[in-house]
Amino acid sequence: MFSHIMLGTTDVDRAEAFYTAALAPLGLVPLHRHSQGIRFGREEDDLPFLSVVIPFDDAPATSGNGSMVAFVAESRSAVHAAHENALAHGGTCEGPPGPRPDYGDHYYGAYFRDPDGNKLHVVCRKAEA
Repeated sequence: MFSHIMLGTTDVDRAEAFYTAALAPLGLVPLHRHSQGIRFGREEDDLPFLSVVIPFDDAPATSGNGSMVAFVAESRSAVHAAHENALAHGGTCEGPPGPRPDYGDHYYGAYFRDPDGNKLHVVCRKAEA
């Protein structure tokens, strides 16, 4: 359904360090770096991908109220690792890892913000192993 998602940043180097650490437990890696940003995804797939960029209009990057990007985790331990890595690299907690029964029987997720304030979510929808 989606080709890609773009999030704004004010600091590409900081964004690269944050997203490289936070997304590694999900099997997502930096794919391409250019002067205005960096693209993350799976090495074997062209799509979908996440781009974190300096806004093209040169206005300050801002986060959207009510906006969030959610990533699939293959395990609950990957949810924990992504959350821990995000906080260790300048992110802030918006909800610790844990079950979210309102969203489904096996829904297990964590919420955090990147250093630019973008809200992110990591979710595993599998039964506990």
